[in-house]
Amino acid sequence: MRVILQRVTYGSVTVEGQIVGQIDSGFVALVGVTHKDTPIEAKLLAKKTAHLRVFEDADGKMNVSPLDAGAGILVISQFTLYADARRGRRPDFIDAAKPDIAAPLVDYYAACLQKEGIQKIAKGVFGAMMRVEIHNDGPVTIILDSDELGRK
Repeated sequence: MRVILQRVTYGSVTVEGQIVGQIDSGFVALVGVTHKDTPIEAKLLAKKTAHLRVFEDADGKMNVSPLDAGAGILVISQFTLYADARRGRRPDFIDAAKPDIAAPLVDYYAACLQKEGIQKIAKGVFGAMMRVEIHNDGPVTIILDSDELGRK
């Protein structure tokens, strides 16, 4: 499972001209799922997301988690995080999980964020054509990969 976190001052997702989710200060979390992922990976990445200290403290240092900052998280499914563009000019998405596996895990990731204490969670619509507005703050962009988190 992969999550791209972008620290934002504002984030929203629009489907068919309607805003379906939005946050102010916090993270936009772009979530990709592969075939071998389970709820274990979703829970691991949600815990890491909630406690990742990349928000500024009173001294301007990145030392505060979204949980401690009262930040929101906008969760967006994104199968393209598992694109393979090594050959040719058109990527394949063979490593991306099918919707029946991916959708429940993206929802579970969001539910785990809430269990960790994140108060404001918004979501996109799985499988929909979404327009995502991101006002990147910093910019700060962090890549989390469950395969990498398991390594020392």
